[in-house]
Amino acid sequence: MSLTVCITIRPTAPLDWGALKAIRLAALLDAPTAFGVSHASAAAQGDEEWQQRASSSAQRTFFLAWHGEQAVGIAAQVVNSLQECMLIAMWVDPAYRGMDVAAQLVHAVKQRAMASGHRRLVLDVAADNARAAAFYRNQGFVFLPEWEPLASHPHIQVQKMEWLATDRN
Repeated sequence: MSLTVCITIRPTAPLDWGALKAIRLAALLDAPTAFGVSHASAAAQGDEEWQQRASSSAQRTFFLAWHGEQAVGIAAQVVNSLQECMLIAMWVDPAYRGMDVAAQLVHAVKQRAMASGHRRLVLDVAADNARAAAFYRNQGFVFLPEWEPLASHPHIQVQKMEWLATDRN
């Protein structure tokens, strides 16, 4: 059974930089081997970098899940150097897991991808992150036979997953 709370999902704006920084650092502390950057490198970034990151662009948009005034989840849509649209930085505060917060974040990223002309969304997930892999499969992603080392922890191999937009999305 999934609990429902009143969550608002929206792209970040420059004034959200403090909340973006706080939730990103919380995610990196909670799951240090799930992301391509380390907590130390993210914490060392200056306020101007966080303000820039909070500004949406065609190449990158961060979404925050808000429960009232508290950011409780994060996800981002990024277009990489290969022009692939990627879902990155996905994380939900442990107190809000099991609700539909993660699904709402993924939906927002899918919508942004399609609105910007991308019919394909990809992500990377570690093989031992079974909960995340199962969640992404439930969101319509499928595994591809593509593996690479995680940038922040090269000893961890991540597998690419993709979601393809259809007329039903």
